[in-house]
Amino acid sequence: MSHHTTEQGVLFAGLSKKAVVARFDQRRSSSDGGAILLKACDERLGLSARLAACLSDGRQGSKVSHTLEGLFRQRMFGIACGYADCNDAARLADDPVMKLLAGRDPVSGASLASQPTLSRFENAPRRGELLRLSEALAESVVERHRRRRRGRARRITIDLDPTVDPTHGGQQGTLFSAFYRTWCHLPLAGFLTFDDEPEQYLFCHVLRGGHAAATQGMSGLLRRLLPRLRRAFPRARLRIRLDSGFMGPEMFGLFEAEGLEYVVGMAKNPTLLKLAEPTMAEARAAFEAGEPSRRLGEFAYRARSWPRQRRVVVRAEVAEHFGREPRDSPRFVVTILEGTPRHVYETVYCGRGDAENRIKELKHGLEIDRTSCTSFLANQFRALMTAAACVLMQELRLGARRTRCARAQIGTLRLRLLKLGAWVESSVRRVVVHLPAGAPFADDWRRIAVSVGAVKT
Repeated sequence: MSHHTTEQGVLFAGLSKKAVVARFDQRRSSSDGGAILLKACDERLGLSARLAACLSDGRQGSKVSHTLEGLFRQRMFGIACGYADCNDAARLADDPVMKLLAGRDPVSGASLASQPTLSRFENAPRRGELLRLSEALAESVVERHRRRRRGRARRITIDLDPTVDPTHGGQQGTLFSAFYRTWCHLPLAGFLTFDDEPEQYLFCHVLRGGHAAATQGMSGLLRRLLPRLRRAFPRARLRIRLDSGFMGPEMFGLFEAEGLEYVVGMAKNPTLLKLAEPTMAEARAAFEAGEPSRRLGEFAYRARSWPRQRRVVVRAEVAEHFGREPRDSPRFVVTILEGTPRHVYETVYCGRGDAENRIKELKHGLEIDRTSCTSFLANQFRALMTAAACVLMQELRLGARRTRCARAQIGTLRLRLLKLGAWVESSVRRVVVHLPAGAPFADDWRRIAVSVGAVKT
């Protein structure tokens, strides 16, 4: 990379009593100095090595300058640091911290891969490789938490949620969704929650076409996941929470055959509305009396396609919006759980809203919806690399649990902990990364570094 432009500066005459000159002339420096925390998280999990091993290399060995593991790390760490596009590669090829993250000497190591090389890398994997990579991602997450919790958990909750990935080009698999009113993919994201922990841990992100039903791919995903969870946590009860798009007799049959506790939203129909009328009448009476209108009840219900009755919890409420007439707002949840209707609906079912917050983090913090490749498989590969970056960021947040960053979102973690100016020195014995002495979260950064394997000096 040419350094001619870095020697030119700018002068500000009115910012201080003295003239202020700014120059981009600090060699061996980086604006992502704190990202060595991510490197420590990756080494702790063995994530990049495990995922890169799922890829096959069909290149001629004598012409290879960048290993598959190095390319995978370059993309994964770049995404985690906020560089979602391969186009950023040219500007980061000689960044010392990025070279360190990719496994090269930060000063004397060769430049990182260019944008064309990374684009070829993203378009190389085939369907079987991506399936193995998806399974390895889930296995890495399950194994990490088995070690962390020593195989002990009372309950593991599985949240599966479809979301929309708008497309703006000729990507394969993009179709028009009448529900979302846009051309899109409809990926499926999966999360695990252990007991009552506040975090939902991403374990899968499956890209699907624009006309995909909510249940597409779910049964195969569960059949691969459930044995892993049972081996890792033999005494845990497994629970699944889903919205109404996952309704279907075959799904309930799968849940019951697998011994899952389930809490699944259900779309209203005339029979359900009739059965919910007593609870709805109580809600209307409370609304007219000026009291909170929410009322909860339950009843047994058997759809025509069901082999038996199941418990349905109803939340009855009168919705009032400015400028509109009040209207009935019933919600229905099918469950096998015991407990009061209020506990089932408000504590258990509504808890799935936190998984939607994790999806927002994926989109706004890591830009997992940046699926701009033409090939569907290339876009799935890019989404999996982004999911791997999310796993690292969640591991970072786990290490920050006793700091001011304990509940920070991914974008905030990046701003506070990763985006630190750094000057890098490299000698025969060690690499020294000099970080700003006045960094606002320096104490938290040190605590997190120790929690992910660093030693105080």
